[in-house]
Amino acid sequence: MDLNAEVDHLIKTSQSWIPMIMEYGSRVLLAVITLAIGWWLINVFTHRVGRLLAIRNADLALQHFITSLANIALKVMLIVSVASMIGVATTSFVAAIGAATLAIGLALQGSLANFAGGVLILLFRPFRIGDWIEAQGTSGTVDSIQIFHTVLRTGDNKTVIVPNGILSNGIITNTNRQPTRKVVFDVGVDYEADLQKAREVLLELAKDPRVLTDPAAVAVVSTLGDSSITVSLRCWTKTSDYWDVVFMLNELSRDRLKGAGIDIPFPQRVIRVMQEPAAK
Repeated sequence: MDLNAEVDHLIKTSQSWIPMIMEYGSRVLLAVITLAIGWWLINVFTHRVGRLLAIRNADLALQHFITSLANIALKVMLIVSVASMIGVATTSFVAAIGAATLAIGLALQGSLANFAGGVLILLFRPFRIGDWIEAQGTSGTVDSIQIFHTVLRTGDNKTVIVPNGILSNGIITNTNRQPTRKVVFDVGVDYEADLQKAREVLLELAKDPRVLTDPAAVAVVSTLGDSSITVSLRCWTKTSDYWDVVFMLNELSRDRLKGAGIDIPFPQRVIRVMQEPAAK
């Protein structure tokens, strides 16, 4: 009698467990399938993001960082979703993650702005290593682009570290982005000078092999000043030859103009002295 009672009790207990096992078993099975498929889809997605960044010639460090960040964030979201499917209460966990993220963001808002600026600079490439740029009141050659700051080397060999946050939001002048640059060379000549001859002298200087023939150099009268007439030579050169051409024009223009009988006047001021009649 006791054995039969025990068997009946086990049967009744197992009958009460079967619905629970069926319910949770189906949830676990569905969660495992969702986890497997989601994990595979996330890997495929992040791989394609990496390929897209590679096609855009993004920095290699930026490619690894963005793909890793996206992969980790999506997988954390997937695990939280799978846990909620099983029946695990994830509301407090998500709230804790949100509060921690908010606190970290407020504490590091300056660093996060620099980080976001670094990502934008590496992604859109307004300048590259080796370019000469002018930004935030300083200018220099770009030595390196870090995720939080950019390192510039000035003309007198000083190292300037510029935060990427203000750099990405400010005006940047990149003098190396284009293969050619326009040289505008102004020189003042006397009002009595032969302007045609002055133009010919400047155009003769523009026959230097470093000056491009297309577009052709032109010399124009640009300004009638207080004490001189400004004759302007405008020509194009390769970006790498820009300063050499400017220095050459500064060095040779005075002697060539002087040899042609054209004076470069000093600033002049006319003073009229008026004498009042003596009082009677």
